[in-house]
Parts: sequence; structure tokens; C-alpha cells
Amino acid sequence: MTILRIDQCKDLPADLRGGVIAIGNFDGVHRGHQAVLTMARQQADRAGLPLIVLTFEPHPRAFFSGEAIYRLTPAVLRANLLGELGVAAVVEQRFDKGFAALSPDAFIDEMLSDGLGASAVIVGHDFHFGHKRAGTPDSLAAAGREKGFAVDIVEPETAEDGLLISSSTIRQALADQDLSLANGLLGYRHTVIATVEQGQQLGRTLGYPTANMSLPPQTQLALGIYAVRFRRADGVLYNGVASFGRRPTVTDEGAPLLETFLFDFSGDLYGETCAVSLFSYLRGEEKFDGLDPLIAQMKRDEEEARAILGGVQPLGPLDLPVSFEGLVGEES
Repeated sequence: MTILRIDQCKDLPADLRGGVIAIGNFDGVHRGHQAVLTMARQQADRAGLPLIVLTFEPHPRAFFSGEAIYRLTPAVLRANLLGELGVAAVVEQRFDKGFAALSPDAFIDEMLSDGLGASAVIVGHDFHFGHKRAGTPDSLAAAGREKGFAVDIVEPETAEDGLLISSSTIRQALADQDLSLANGLLGYRHTVIATVEQGQQLGRTLGYPTANMSLPPQTQLALGIYAVRFRRADGVLYNGVASFGRRPTVTDEGAPLLETFLFDFSGDLYGETCAVSLFSYLRGEEKFDGLDPLIAQMKRDEEEARAILGGVQPLGPLDLPVSFEGLVGEES
């Protein structure tokens, strides 16, 4: 589903004003976020109104700390996921000094009432807004009663084992090599997006040519070997096996690099912005005593990845477009 992306509430087109507004960072669009969005979509459908998401760029935590954070979903992927969930438009509100200084009352007036013309607002239980996070879900609900829009507060979502579903929990699981947990909390396979760049082409000489991608330096993904699904910009999917690491047998230096060997593919991918969905963590990064044992292990990795990917099933509705059908236009 096509989704409109704008960076200020006041720029929302007139025909989308008066809708149901879901507010949050939505980094990861994980199962907890999906609960908020499902409630919002149900309300919008019943009332025949558009569903709008209000989120913030950069992430407020990155703005206040001055440091980049590991984004589970860059803005473009987040927008595509929101579109798949029935969101008509996402306002990626610029989070700067002026915006951070808004009082809670000014936030409500300028963003929700004047900017979006909200008829209803849906937030998570921990939503805070306005200068020094002074606004709370309860104060938002009180303001809504005064200004004529409904407010619903969604309680936290937990996994089957009672674990709280949150972006920070998912980031930690990815760092701890627990890809299964991270994917389960997301409801789809964790996906990274980057441009394919030319490397040293060592894989080609070993019989395993790879598509090389540099991930952001703040990436917390565990080093190691993964069974993956690789998606080109046109949406075409390939199974493969990927290494994220520093190539200890060959170089063991520099920033970690994501190197994906695509099964049953030959061609030039240089310069393409592509996506890699991580299905299974196979093993940690190892240093081998020469190239022959490295190649032997790569063959075993390929066999294991082919077996895993040959029998995978979607984890949920979002996993279909992400990992099985291919989202279109992620590079835009």
C-alpha cells in the first residue's frame, strides 16, 4: 500500500485531516506497536476516517543524547511497514530544539488540533510529550475531552513467555545472537537496507561471490553467519547466506561488513540499494587456519542455510511483504 510521507503536521493534505492519529516512535513496528496500530485502524475503519501516524525524526533519544542509535527500521522501511498496516500517511515530524521546547498544551494545539485536526488519538501506555516530557497519556486524555477528540491508551504487549515487547529488548536480542527471539517479537524477520558496494572480490575467487554492504556504525547486530533472504530494489527475492564481521581469516580489520552470497544468482549488483532479511543465526565468526578449511565451512553453511530457508513459514502478516513477497520502493 502506498503511503504519504511528510515532515510537518501542517503539510498534511486537507483530505486526510480529521483522521485517527497513532503517535509514537514505532522503531521496529514490532508486535507491541502493531497492537497500537491495530486499534487505531479499527477505529478509523469504523468511522470511515484515514489512519495517520505521527512520529519523529531524528529519534528523540538520539536528539537529546547527541549520539546515533541503532534503528531497527530506518525511516523508509518503517514507512513501508506502516503502509502495509493500512496507514494512509506518516508525519515524520522534525525533532529539533524548537519542537522539543513546545509545552504539552502547545503540542496538542499545534500538532493535533490545528495541524492534523485529530478526531481520535491512540498512544501507548508510556507515551510522554512536550517540554521535559511533561505531558502524559492521562493529561492527553483530559485535553482531548476538552478539545473534542477521543484518546485511547494501549497497554503494553507481552510475548507468550510474558516478556515485554519493546525496541530495546529486540536490539539486545540481536546483539546477543538471539535472532529467533528478536524476529518473534518483531513479528517478521529483521531486515537491514544498504547499498551494495564493491569489495576486495575475494569471495569471487573462492567461488562465493558476495554482495557487500556497510551497515551503520551503531549497528548492534551480532557478528556471525546468517541464513538470509536478499531482496533487490525491484522486489525480486533470493535465498542466501550472509557473513557479518571483519573476515578474521583474511583481514580481521576495519568495520564489520555484511557480505551476502546469493544462491542461484549471477550478475552485477553494485550501486543497488537492497534489503537483507535475517532468518537464522548459524554460527559465530571464526578464524580458520587457511583458505581450504574456510571454503569447507562455507559449503556447510550454504547447505544448512538452503535447508532452513527451504521450509520457512511467515511469522505473521508483516512477514509476507517483508520476507516472502518483497516490499517495493524501499530505496526512495
